[in-house]
Amino acid sequence: MALSISAVVLLAIIVFLLIKKSGLKGGHAVVCMLLGFYLASSTVAPTISELTTNVASMIGSIKF
Repeated sequence: MALSISAVVLLAIIVFLLIKKSGLKGGHAVVCMLLGFYLASSTVAPTISELTTNVASMIGSIKF
């Protein structure tokens, strides 16, 4: 069975759990979100995108 989930949904779930269980404050989550928006418009965005694509394909190729 293959499970496909968007990285945005996965990260949103992780942030939600960190806020609820680990004491991450809402303000900290907003700062992280803003950092993500600024990184997306910077010159390192293609490198980050390529890295995440490569890691996702590496994880996807693991046979259990």
